Amino acid sequence: MNERLEVKKTYKLFIGGAFPRSESGRTYEAKGPDGAFIANSSLASRKDLRDAVVAARNAQIRWAGATAYNRGQILYRIAEMLEGRRAQFATEIAALDGISLQEAELEVHTAIDRWVWYAGWSDKLAAINGSTNPVAGPFYNFTIPEPMGVIGAIAPENQSLLGLVDAIAPIIVSGNTTVVLASTRAPLPAMTFAEVLATSDLPAGVCNILTGQKSELAPWFASHMDIDGLDISGVDESSRSDIKIAGVENLKRIHVFDGATTPQRIFAFMEAKTVWHPIGV
Repeated sequence: MNERLEVKKTYKLFIGGAFPRSESGRTYEAKGPDGAFIANSSLASRKDLRDAVVAARNAQIRWAGATAYNRGQILYRIAEMLEGRRAQFATEIAALDGISLQEAELEVHTAIDRWVWYAGWSDKLAAINGSTNPVAGPFYNFTIPEPMGVIGAIAPENQSLLGLVDAIAPIIVSGNTTVVLASTRAPLPAMTFAEVLATSDLPAGVCNILTGQKSELAPWFASHMDIDGLDISGVDESSRSDIKIAGVENLKRIHVFDGATTPQRIFAFMEAKTVWHPIGV
C-alpha cells in the first residue's frame, strides 16, 4: 500500500465572518524554528485591510448597541469553544515555537483564562468608569463610557495565541469592533481562533483577522482614516514613531501596552459621553 500524502492546509483571512483568500492571491510559508514547512498562510494586502475595516465599521453600531450582559455572554461562549479546541492550539503553538506540548498547553490555558477575565468586565465598565456629576442647577449630569468605533491592533510576535487574546478581548468587550494583524511568524493559532469566532455567536465583522507582513501593513493601519484607534504593542520599538506620525491626520488614538492584564486596556479605547437631564418637578 502506497503511503498517502498529507493534505497541507492553506490558512485564509477572516473578514466579515468569512474566510477569503487574499485578493492578491499571495501566500507565505509558516515554518518551525528548524525551518521545516508547517502550512501556507495568506499574505494580506492593503485592499484586504480596507475590506476588513469596512466589515468592522458595518458591524460596529449593532455590536455597540448590544447590552453589556449580551456581549459578556457571547465572549464567555467563545471561551467555552476555545476549551474544546485546546489540543489543536497546543499542537500548533508547539510546532511553531519549538517548545514542548506541556509548555504550549500552559499558554493555551492562560489565553482562555485571560479571555474569561476580560469577558467579565463587560457589565462593569459603566460602574467603574462612569459617574454622576454634581452640577449647579436642576439637572442630573452623568458621564457614561462608550466605545470609540473601529480599533486596529498589531499582535505581538511572541506568544501568538496569548498575544492575540490580549489584542482582541479588551477591544471588543466594550462594543468596539476590530481589525487585527496576527503574528507574522506564527499565524496559525490566530486563524484557528478565527474558526472559533466564525462558529460562535459573535456577529460577523466584529473581529477581523489578517495575516501578513507587519512592515507592509502596519503603516496602512496607521494612516487609514476610518480606524479610530490603534494598539501597536506588536510593532518594533524602532518603528513606533513612524506609526504614530502616520496616525496624526485623523487624530488616531495610539497605545502601546506592556502585556499587563488590566482594565486600562479596555478604557484606552473608550470615549466619555456626558449627558444632562433636567430634574422633573
